[in-house]
Amino acid sequence: MNIYRKLSKSIAFLFGSTLAIILVIFVGIYLYNTDPYLFKDQQILAENWQPKDVEAEISAGFLDSQVKYGYQLIAESPKYMGPQAEDPAMRYAGNNLACMNCHLKAGTQPGSASWIGVTNRFPQFRGRSNSDGTIEDRINGCMQRSMNGEKLPTDSKEMKAIVAYMDWLGEDMPAEREKDFKGYAKVELPNVAVNFEKGKDLFSKECTVCHGENGQGVKLADSTKGYQYPPLWGPDSYNNGAGMHRVITAAQFIKGNMPFGQATWKSPKLTDEEAYNLSGYINSFSRPQKENLNKDYPDLKLKPVSTPYGPYADNFSQEQHQFGPFQPIMDYYKKKYDINKNK
Repeated sequence: MNIYRKLSKSIAFLFGSTLAIILVIFVGIYLYNTDPYLFKDQQILAENWQPKDVEAEISAGFLDSQVKYGYQLIAESPKYMGPQAEDPAMRYAGNNLACMNCHLKAGTQPGSASWIGVTNRFPQFRGRSNSDGTIEDRINGCMQRSMNGEKLPTDSKEMKAIVAYMDWLGEDMPAEREKDFKGYAKVELPNVAVNFEKGKDLFSKECTVCHGENGQGVKLADSTKGYQYPPLWGPDSYNNGAGMHRVITAAQFIKGNMPFGQATWKSPKLTDEEAYNLSGYINSFSRPQKENLNKDYPDLKLKPVSTPYGPYADNFSQEQHQFGPFQPIMDYYKKKYDINKNK
């Protein structure tokens, strides 16, 4: 009888232990699926921190559904909120660019207006409206200018998903690293106007392999998703109200990111002069025209010196505001208004 009792106890113990192990495994799987970062070392040194591998996170199936939708919106913008959207009511973007055609590597590449940590910087003052703006306002600025379209409703599923994606990119970033993902490469501006011939030669040498001789880019195999390499001018590009239409801004972006795959913010390929002339050449071509640009910058003194449209708080020509030289304009604002201009 004792043998049977011992055997029964052993079986009960084994069954209980097995059940406990299974329970722990299931709880662990649930927690990992809910928040995989619970299982990651939280003591990562700031210098060792790396941006999220978005594609890997998606492939692993751990991405929150709202964050995933935000990624789809910025990665395949024409399909979800542009001209290729099945529902006409969802065609907010007016061109076939994707957000990450400029915000490279899905918004994680330094020097390409990265979104890592960007939501921490809002609300912020915006000279274009002369008021404090939210991250939603900033996104809609891109929708109306870079995407040549219309505003997303602030309370829409799409806006909330894009903001959730941006939040997610920077959720575990050490504060010391925020500066590494903010802004563009610095460019020492030549004190001369853009040299279009030099820009043209450089474009033929460095840019045509991706963007083509005519600057119209290359579409993805699934054209509903937009471009592999975007058009740099013409009807399907950003409009004349976009920040990238300013020569200084475009030169900074080009220096830190182009040629694609060869240059980085910390290791550019082009010189400052080359980026400057290339930027001016690209922005010398026609593109969509945004209406009501005269309403931008209610305080004209806050208008960037390379804004290619008037009115201005000075007597310099529109051509000089568009193609330089910019230093005399900067000197004027310093002397007249005690304002230090750098863009």
